[in-house]
Amino acid sequence: MKKNRKLFVCIHNDGYAVSLDERKIYLGIPDADADRLGMVRIIDESGEDYLYPKACFAPISLPVAVRQELKLAA
Repeated sequence: MKKNRKLFVCIHNDGYAVSLDERKIYLGIPDADADRLGMVRIIDESGEDYLYPKACFAPISLPVAVRQELKLAA
């Protein structure tokens, strides 16, 4: 996983049911402009990154051991 990327869990997908699955973990890409607009840049089901409302997501952090295992699997 590239530095500065963050993980988010989708807590609701109202209006985005085709693109987002609730309770799924997504990779977020830092975007200061999106942040100022109350949005977050997420790599969605299409494999592309798009802006979504922050309210659809909650940021999460994984234990170090899990992050290391995921790096090995990538």
